Amino acid sequence: MKIDEINIKIIRELKQGRKSFKKIADKLRITENTVRTRVNKLIEAEILDICGLVDPASLPGHRAVMIGIKTSNMNIVEKCKELSKLKGVISASVVTGRYDIILMVLFKKNFGLLEFYTEELSSVKGINFVETFVIYKSYNLKVPYQF
Repeated sequence: MKIDEINIKIIRELKQGRKSFKKIADKLRITENTVRTRVNKLIEAEILDICGLVDPASLPGHRAVMIGIKTSNMNIVEKCKELSKLKGVISASVVTGRYDIILMVLFKKNFGLLEFYTEELSSVKGINFVETFVIYKSYNLKVPYQF
């Protein structure tokens, strides 16, 4: 299937979700109002986010990348929150092991690795080391569309 600008606009609109509360309610044998109330509470609590997810490899000119980051900052959680707000960042996670933080970033034509490092990541203080992992092939990877 060809992914064009119309498809991308549709993907953006799918952030509202697809399955009706009525269908969920019928399947679970509860009221539609119960489903609506619970979903709204989960969204308000930032536990749930309803969005359309895409396979980045299916979008022409797009690529997903993981970036391992070692910081000099001891407040890793705050640094992770700061990094999560950078353009293209799909997720930012505090992790154990060799890195303090792992980012998943979505790139597109005219906003790639070079632009991310020079325009976005360079503005963040306290980064000692980064290592980039370009995802060439993945299975079951679906991400929210960022652009």
